Amino acid sequence: MASSLTCAGVVWAFLSFLCAAASCVGFFMPYWLLGSQLEKSVSFGTFRRCSYPVRDESRQMTVMVEQCGRYASFQAIPSAEWRICTVVTGLGCGLLLLVALTALMGCCVSELISRTVGRVAGGIQFLGGKCSCDGCLCFPTEGWCSPSVCGEAGHHF
Repeated sequence: MASSLTCAGVVWAFLSFLCAAASCVGFFMPYWLLGSQLEKSVSFGTFRRCSYPVRDESRQMTVMVEQCGRYASFQAIPSAEWRICTVVTGLGCGLLLLVALTALMGCCVSELISRTVGRVAGGIQFLGGKCSCDGCLCFPTEGWCSPSVCGEAGHHF
């Protein structure tokens, strides 16, 4: 198959794909914060969580749900900062994946990636990386000891 990329372009395409895949896996995994609550191991990320407390109204107590899952709705994400983080990081992952897949197609299709397309792709990739980094920086702005993180009882991670 003919390629529209130089050797440096092929390396760029491969590394772009690895970075995009790592970003997407990190984004979807609920292991951004690890700790314990009610004597159970808990973890959560921007829109997924594992082993989380839920109020059981029938027994009038808080119980731990020992499973992983996403929040029931976008509004159920604990804070506005984490909602922003979810959107910005997800956008960044999407942009990185778009560029990586386009670059990989350039390895197999001749005349797909020109100098101009490569520069535009590099700009989009920079924007995707910046979005991912900004999202990760936005995540802790809620505060590590807020009720969203520590719970109402103040358990620390």
